[in-house]
Amino acid sequence: MLVKEAMSTKIETIAPNTTVQECARKMDQTGIGLLAVWENGKVIGVLTDRDICCRAVAGGQDPAIATARDIMSRNAASCFEDQDCTEAARIMEQKHVRRLTVMNHKDVMVGLLSVDDLARYSHDLAGAVLEAASPWPH
Repeated sequence: MLVKEAMSTKIETIAPNTTVQECARKMDQTGIGLLAVWENGKVIGVLTDRDICCRAVAGGQDPAIATARDIMSRNAASCFEDQDCTEAARIMEQKHVRRLTVMNHKDVMVGLLSVDDLARYSHDLAGAVLEAASPWPH
């Protein structure tokens, strides 16, 4: 199965100057754990629920003042829409992540691929990704 057949095309975006508090509210309202940070029509980073927890809250930053730019992940792990899901899972395992931005060959973000998306394709593949992405030793 190709990534474009499994990915989600619903991409929630934010500006880099959006406060962490606003980002958390948007995640809560949409039920999405990753926001794409856009500037001048391009993705410059991603902000995950984990970034908010570990970089902002645990880091002692005020969520009403800190911005997405302050805590976002730059150089997000990504794959191409025409790659096989097995290759995408391998990228997730190598990068220790649970989500990939999906790009086309014009360097435009066209979707997101999560471990949940992979689970619909293969439970074994999703299990391997989850094990590799876990921050705690097994």
